Amino acid sequence: MTVFHLISSEGYYGAEAMLLALARSSSTLGCKNVVGVFRDSRQAHTEIADRARQVGLPVETIACRGRWDWRAVRLLHELLDEHKVDVLHTHGYKADFYGYAAAWPNRVALLSTCHNWPNKQPLMRAYASLDRLVLRGFDRVVAVSDSVAVILRRSGFAAGKMAVIPNGVDVQYFSAAAPTLHFERSGEQRRLVGFVGRLVECKGGSVLLCAAQKVLAAYPDAVFVLVGEGPLHDEWEGLAVRLGIAGSVVFLGAQADMPGIYASLDMLVLPSLDEANPMCVLEALVAGTPVIATRVGALPELIVPGVTGMLVEAGDAVGLADAVLRLLRDPQLARRLGENGRVHVARDFSAASMATRYLEQYGRALAAQPGQTERLAYSVNRTRT
Repeated sequence: MTVFHLISSEGYYGAEAMLLALARSSSTLGCKNVVGVFRDSRQAHTEIADRARQVGLPVETIACRGRWDWRAVRLLHELLDEHKVDVLHTHGYKADFYGYAAAWPNRVALLSTCHNWPNKQPLMRAYASLDRLVLRGFDRVVAVSDSVAVILRRSGFAAGKMAVIPNGVDVQYFSAAAPTLHFERSGEQRRLVGFVGRLVECKGGSVLLCAAQKVLAAYPDAVFVLVGEGPLHDEWEGLAVRLGIAGSVVFLGAQADMPGIYASLDMLVLPSLDEANPMCVLEALVAGTPVIATRVGALPELIVPGVTGMLVEAGDAVGLADAVLRLLRDPQLARRLGENGRVHVARDFSAASMATRYLEQYGRALAAQPGQTERLAYSVNRTRT
């Protein structure tokens, strides 16, 4: 079976990480994977394409001018034919739109993973509504969490065409990494509190920085490290200046060596106001890094408070600061949470388990297509071997 994964070049880190973990793991189960990435003429991000090539996945870039480009549709159509694609797997609303337009005349099976629609801006809400309408024409749709599935059902999506598959992470890739970040003062390694994600409102960066002010008053040698890119970079950087903590806040941008990043952190903090099933939490947990996150989306399924991590209420800067301080003051607790989290994710949220479940959904998507009996039988046999 050949699966063509389609994602925007400016996609979210979580979607990119999930795609790569899925493609790597399903390749070991006999599935051929190709990664298709849009190359926007206005801002040609190449990070996801570069990371896919680094792990040995074939990559196709699709030139795209503006929000809608019929030439990009035609190119995608040709690539589906060239690679003899059985299933087109889309990630994100842009990929959904273009994938639907290009795959329909090919009669390629269509499956989309819905990662979330967190942006509250009017234009993005309109895109999200249109996306959920387009998804009704797909053969199968996978939600990464129950909260995303609820949104789909409320939008009128047929429950019989939908499945919920939690994200999975490549256990070996993240569990044996060496630290790559080093911040020292007076010859001593400083304590690193990390954030990984898009620099957008729903990720709660302003809440984190307000919490950081209280933490740094007690632990002035701590460093808050923010990994990721996004439109609120300048705003959050300005807030750090106004809070008087800019010297202890480092904006690293996007990073290629995420295993090394997690291995460097004393803890990962995700202060999100809205989430689905964040890959950064899974990655940090399987790396043995203790996690503090908010009680939103699927996070309560990943984190058992006091056992595999810590949960606080969304928007509560004081509670977030108290949780960070507790782990800084109690390294033994931090180590225990990290070890428990590693075992929990390795057992229940591995990329191998995720890949097996997606292969089943690919088979169901193929079964919905006319004349696909032989390819469906092939996919089932390959999954079993």
